[in-house]
Amino acid sequence: MSLPPALDALLGGLEQARMIAALRNSTYVYPLITTSHLIGMALLFGAIVPLDLQLAGWRRSPVRTETLARLLIPIAVAGLAVAISAGLLLFATDARAYAGSTLFQIKMVCVGLALCNAVILRRIDWQVAPSRHASVAGFASAALWLAAIVLGRMTGFF
Repeated sequence: MSLPPALDALLGGLEQARMIAALRNSTYVYPLITTSHLIGMALLFGAIVPLDLQLAGWRRSPVRTETLARLLIPIAVAGLAVAISAGLLLFATDARAYAGSTLFQIKMVCVGLALCNAVILRRIDWQVAPSRHASVAGFASAALWLAAIVLGRMTGFF
């Protein structure tokens, strides 16, 4: 997919920034940033899925949903912060190719929808038994984050 000329020029300039060029050509730093992105995704997904499954009503735990949320949400948020920080650096190394990739664009839509879903889930009264809406939101959260991970991996190969 081709980019509008102004966006192409802006992203080309980003790719050529001294720090980004050094990152792209680094033997050690680039793999460490990639590893950081992976660790962030692991923290996010690993923390959010148990809560999503509890909300969805699958194998309900004896632990109250509110307690589980208080424990896991900060871990998920930390993972998200790491994944976004590292992801922005990775994006900048080949910004025009990523921005023009349909897979990457769909990934970003999934991330956006997952974040909107998270905002909706934050409004749930954790003291009350999960409703049908919470169940759907829990399944949607797990599915959207999984889709974002899969699409992100596919972007690197296609």
